[in-house]
Amino acid sequence: FAKKATANITSTMTKFTLTTLGAILAFLSTTNGFVIPSTIRGETALSMNKKKTKPRKSGGGGGGFAKKATAINIKTKKKAANPDFTYAGSIRPFPQSPTRIVDPAAVLSIPDYAIDGVPKKRGSAYEIEIKTPEEIEKMRKSGRCAREVLDIAGRLVKAGVTTDEIDAAVHAACVERGAYPSPLNYRNFPKSCCTSVNEVICHGIPDERPLEDGDIVNIDITVYLDGYHGDCSEMFCVGGKDAIDEKGIKLLQTTYDCWVKSMELVKPGVNYNVIGSTIEDYIKAEGFSTVRNFCGHGIGSVFHTAPNIFHYTVNQDLQEMQVGHVYTIEPMICEGFADPYMWQDDWTATTTDGGRSAQFEHTLLVTEDGVEALTGKIETSPLQFWEEESAIRKGIWLGTSENARARAEELSNR
Repeated sequence: FAKKATANITSTMTKFTLTTLGAILAFLSTTNGFVIPSTIRGETALSMNKKKTKPRKSGGGGGGFAKKATAINIKTKKKAANPDFTYAGSIRPFPQSPTRIVDPAAVLSIPDYAIDGVPKKRGSAYEIEIKTPEEIEKMRKSGRCAREVLDIAGRLVKAGVTTDEIDAAVHAACVERGAYPSPLNYRNFPKSCCTSVNEVICHGIPDERPLEDGDIVNIDITVYLDGYHGDCSEMFCVGGKDAIDEKGIKLLQTTYDCWVKSMELVKPGVNYNVIGSTIEDYIKAEGFSTVRNFCGHGIGSVFHTAPNIFHYTVNQDLQEMQVGHVYTIEPMICEGFADPYMWQDDWTATTTDGGRSAQFEHTLLVTEDGVEALTGKIETSPLQFWEEESAIRKGIWLGTSENARARAEELSNR
């Protein structure tokens, strides 16, 4: 999930020809979440398909409802599918279970879009919030909650398990912790998390497809706890490392390492443009590409706010990082072309050539002595092979502050 990109930042990519899907690309539009590839449209879109609108002043909404409701009536949009739709890779949509609901009485608060799907509270398009100590404390709790839920979801990843089963576990784990699953009914998204398999770049909708050995899966978790969002995602291998081919292993390792390398540079006074240039320089040297159509974002009581976090080179100065800034870094790295191809559900974005994609994400807090991952791993989190074999920093990464380094070393050596 991410936010509106600055209008004067444009992407430039080499034009490519895709014979099989060329005719399909012609009918894509930005209406209702569809994304035209950046090679045609020349601009950056938003994660979770937030529509581009003119900047508005923040205000109103948020934090739940004063009047108790028995349950949230989620109205997700349905439309007839085109049986002749062409898919880029091997993944296909499977049937979905009914949308799960949340009893507002079971959680601390619900976001303002929970009932009708329309976010009402808006952050600034340009001014980056400096979180207060009280807000940071709440975001630590929401980040910890998101991490716990992500770890629960990750433990379920194995052959034969459906992504819908994972979504059910995520939904239950959120509610058990008093949290609302942030994706649920956000602009009519029908599930409580995103599960993106193989060529799916992001926003995959959980369904009844059983996972298969050799699949790589991104699980994207966001929770809304006591008025604040915590957002993170991680990759998982069905069947473990031994089930993944060498190129898939390289994709996962490169994605993780470019992500960590960019986060290592976060500290007060650093220009935000170093994040994208660091990521793109690293992955291009390994033969991969970075998605330009979706970006990271500021986060807090509002799901998506300033700053935009671009995962590619921006040849101009952006704003500088300050103590108290909170935002996500979430690069999406692809084997081949990085332009998204939208499914008919208006959410699922795949690669245009069927090549695989990988992504990692943390919610980060800029501190006086560096950065801390508010969604960092905890005592029960597994250590993945890309952490053990990282060329940037081996072991669990929790940040660069003194406290984060000490805690990471403790967890890595447990």
